[in-house]
Amino acid sequence: MNIPIFTVDAFTDEPFSGNPAGVCVLDSPLDEKLMQNIAFEMNLSETAFLNKKDDGSYGLRWFTPVVEVDLCGHATLASSHILWETGKEDKSTELHFNTRSGLLKANFKNGGIELDFPLIESKPIETPKGLIKALGVEPVNLFKTGWNYIAELDSEKTVRNVKPDYDLLQALEAWGTIITAKSAMEGYDFVSRFFAPAKGVKEDPVTGSAHCALAPYWMNRFGKNKFKAYQASERGGTVGVRVDGNRVYITGNAVTVLSGSMNV
Repeated sequence: MNIPIFTVDAFTDEPFSGNPAGVCVLDSPLDEKLMQNIAFEMNLSETAFLNKKDDGSYGLRWFTPVVEVDLCGHATLASSHILWETGKEDKSTELHFNTRSGLLKANFKNGGIELDFPLIESKPIETPKGLIKALGVEPVNLFKTGWNYIAELDSEKTVRNVKPDYDLLQALEAWGTIITAKSAMEGYDFVSRFFAPAKGVKEDPVTGSAHCALAPYWMNRFGKNKFKAYQASERGGTVGVRVDGNRVYITGNAVTVLSGSMNV
């Protein structure tokens, strides 16, 4: 069986930056074990699997090399890009994705891709000692979503210089850790990095889903609902973010860097 597969750099308009995602466009759903094996073979932070349904929407699932995840922004952006770029859908069409996190939408707007995602709330917590040791720095503020820490640090420079102990991070209660700070760069509001070793992703280059929690966090800090953010990983990427009610609108670009088929 030959399965069409693409590698797309998301949240960038230049190859070899942003966050690479695998995208498989399927005629019918694959066995879960096979999807996991394909994601393991691709060895990217996420590989997305799409299949079109009778109502015109798409089933969409995301796998890291080791596990299926509930929400993934960059692989959804990459999937939307492929559907439009390959002509499977017209850019005037709003895409609907049925996922573990409910209905997600994508639109092509002003030369970019806008994703309609759920807002993720967080609450302040006491800082676990293990987190300070894992990051090598004490947060200014610490919040927690249902599954991730949000650690605000004192500066962008501190965020960029953190060298986490991934074994210690993996031992913490939350499976993911977001570090963030106000941006020192002109034109940007905040920066972040994201670590998820428990999901097989030590540091994710650019994380759309993390911005579903970062957006309301910084909305409360800045008193506004629209941001330009930068994820300061080695590859780096720019993310547009807007909060509207209980939804977060995430905007970015994407570039196809590889297309072919996988023989399984």
